[in-house]
Amino acid sequence: MCSVGDMFDIDISGEAKVNEYICRDCGKEFKGIGKNLRCPACHSMNSEVK
Repeated sequence: MCSVGDMFDIDISGEAKVNEYICRDCGKEFKGIGKNLRCPACHSMNSEVK
C-alpha cells in the first residue's frame, strides 16, 4: 500500500509574473513563469530573462 500523507494548503494570493526569456543555445524567444525553464524549441535549460 502506498501513502503520500495528509493534504497541504497553499495560498496563492498574488499574480504570477510572466517573464520573457531567450535561449542562449538556439536564440528562441519565449515567455514563461518560474526558474530553470526549458526552451520550447531545442529543450535546452540554458536561458535567460530578456
